[in-house]
Amino acid sequence: MIYNYSMGKSGPKPKSKVRIKWSAKFAYAIGLLATDGCLSTDGRHITLTSKDIKQLKNFLNCLDIKCKIGTTNNGTGQTASRVQFGDVLFFQFLESIGLMKAKSLILGKILIQDEFFFDFLRGCFDGDGCSYSYWDSRWKSSFMFYISFASGSIYFIKWIQKYIMSKIGISGHIAISSNRTNPYYQLKYAKKEGLEIVKKMYYNQDVVCLSRKYKKIQKSLIINNKQQKRYFDK
Repeated sequence: MIYNYSMGKSGPKPKSKVRIKWSAKFAYAIGLLATDGCLSTDGRHITLTSKDIKQLKNFLNCLDIKCKIGTTNNGTGQTASRVQFGDVLFFQFLESIGLMKAKSLILGKILIQDEFFFDFLRGCFDGDGCSYSYWDSRWKSSFMFYISFASGSIYFIKWIQKYIMSKIGISGHIAISSNRTNPYYQLKYAKKEGLEIVKKMYYNQDVVCLSRKYKKIQKSLIINNKQQKRYFDK
């Protein structure tokens, strides 16, 4: 793939800090950027913001770069951690696969190598997804488990839904939260479908992930296994 960039005739060509090569870790980092990342208007800087420093450390490790972890204020008095670095070639690569500036409401399809889709999805989950479970009082001994992916862009959510359907044949459902300035969309998978997603995202114990979210899922699965009297085999 060839990347275009503007420069003078005598100036040196830009060098990429990030090695642009698909792998499980690289795809996971792209998932984080698709949800919590930001491409600057200067065409050079990439930023990832998170309340969890572990998330940022995972991101830097997956891209194999060194970068200072700083802090930022969201304007409401809350602070979060962030990393920011300049890399023209990586920036152009991100644009070439579908990421963009001011992407929150318009992000759509991302060109992910097929074999690494669920690594990318795990990055999306760690960036802006959640899981939850509860005992449903309507039925005796009914334990409910959900996993969901969220975005301000319906195009992105529908693309993920369609891709998952093509890969493992489950559809989930999309819920809309409108009690905010812009609608917020959640792609949800309940119990059996949710377990299928989990098995695909956490296909071995060595995958990079946000440990607190994975531990929460594991606790839910332990309860589910006891309730179903069977073991969940990853």
